[in-house]
Amino acid sequence: MVKKGFTRLGILFLYLTSLLPFWFLYLISDVLFVIIYHIVHYRRAVVQQNLANAFPEKTIEERQDIERKYYHYLADLIVETVKMITVSEKQIQKRVVATNAQLVHEYFAKGKSIIAVAGHYCNWEMAALNFNFVTDNRFMIVYKPLNNEIFNDFFIQIRSRFGGQPIAMKQTMRKMVEYRKELTVSVLVGDQTPGVNEVNYFTTFLNQPTAVFLGIEKISKTIDAAVVFYDMKRVKRGYYTYTLVPLTETPKQTAEHELTEMHVQYLEGMIRKEPQYWLWSHRRWKFKPEDKHK
Repeated sequence: MVKKGFTRLGILFLYLTSLLPFWFLYLISDVLFVIIYHIVHYRRAVVQQNLANAFPEKTIEERQDIERKYYHYLADLIVETVKMITVSEKQIQKRVVATNAQLVHEYFAKGKSIIAVAGHYCNWEMAALNFNFVTDNRFMIVYKPLNNEIFNDFFIQIRSRFGGQPIAMKQTMRKMVEYRKELTVSVLVGDQTPGVNEVNYFTTFLNQPTAVFLGIEKISKTIDAAVVFYDMKRVKRGYYTYTLVPLTETPKQTAEHELTEMHVQYLEGMIRKEPQYWLWSHRRWKFKPEDKHK
């Protein structure tokens, strides 16, 4: 009970903080950067190891520059995520812009549902909120549930504020099949980390063997959906664009693992262009291929 009480107090604090204007939240972000980077050293060892493995060709100074820029952006991402609790529709449409929203309607005109693949890159959650205004059709956001039930329910409320339908990862296939007669858009994050017992496939991502889910490939083939990638860019502080890049509209014609490789490699290309906007503090490489057989 005490733990739940503190959790609810934390949520109340976040709600009140989200009422602050963006300009003030970015002042908080500047202070937060100093705390997490210089004082607490939040997961700096993880970030440094991830960067060293991903970019062995870069100098230490170059990787340190990426690291510092990443923590600056991470602080911004934190306050932007808090702002999503109460952000208005007008602000979302002003700050996040889809460059080719017409592609959604072109696929619908062909009778194709859409699977939009995102990465933990830029503010992927804010882009998902914006996508609600691209179409009136059913819009589903696949998420990995949090261990804390109260916070999990809280984030479900945020993701569904403008009509999106959050779907827990393990329910994805069932829900997709349930709605297969409708024209829908579904957002899935392609760089989630599977558990060691969930791994069926490894690929090379950012210079190292990486376990990946095959769900995007399996679901798109099951419901014959067009697959696009969220190519997201940060225009300036608090402002983004995203472009829907077609990967395939005939997934059943792709070879085994071909579509998985397509979305993994597309994300890697984005990261290599502007690496500071990917989630480097995430423990993406928890195990190696040999761990699967232990």
